[in-house]
Amino acid sequence: MKLALSIIIPTFNEEKFLPSLLRSINEQTTPPSEIIVADAFSTDSTRDVARQFGCRVVNGGMPGKGRNNGAKVAKEDLVLFLDSDVILPKDFLEKTVGEMMDRKLNVASCYLTPLSSYWVDHHIHEAFNYYAKLTNKFYPHAPGFCIFVKKWVHERINGFDESIVMAEDHDYVRRAKKITKFSYLNSYRIPVSVRRFSENGRINVSIKYIVLELHRIFIGEITKKYFNYEFGNHVAERNEPWHK
Repeated sequence: MKLALSIIIPTFNEEKFLPSLLRSINEQTTPPSEIIVADAFSTDSTRDVARQFGCRVVNGGMPGKGRNNGAKVAKEDLVLFLDSDVILPKDFLEKTVGEMMDRKLNVASCYLTPLSSYWVDHHIHEAFNYYAKLTNKFYPHAPGFCIFVKKWVHERINGFDESIVMAEDHDYVRRAKKITKFSYLNSYRIPVSVRRFSENGRINVSIKYIVLELHRIFIGEITKKYFNYEFGNHVAERNEPWHK
């Protein structure tokens, strides 16, 4: 039996990571009714990989645009936005969607757990989890690689703001919470890669996120590229579990 759920994944040159995610989706105890890959004209085999796994492929762009394009063609009333570097435990969808329905939530996300054996990565992600919990009532956050949303909510808030170049996911749930209930789910933490930490350095990435958050609080959403942000083209870490 399949879940009445549309999964949307924005991609650009994700041939190294996408197969692990798609396998984890196909192996779910209750798989979704459809998977949509919104691809930003990859120059590698990302689109071929997506089609081999039975995904519907649409044209994307930056993550916000890709998510919006995917949502336009989604068939189901419940949508899950994922990124290509997450991996879902086998009963992830069964447990999380069930909890969302039980709690009558229209928007939800999951706390994070890193796909890493380094203690520092676990501490950094726990810091985000704590901050997200602390600010949820008055200034909500949610990682774009795991957002459940009812399609009517997405449409009511006009989707992701494509003029925002970073932290568009946090802006998205902030606006969504103004019209409906948003909360974090307790049934699962979503496993996510630490590829940006590996590529750019943990201190550098952490400082960047702190600066971006201060900008959002005191100046506003980020519509200019203050930092170098590369979508896709990541190097896979061969010794990490998401690449096995």
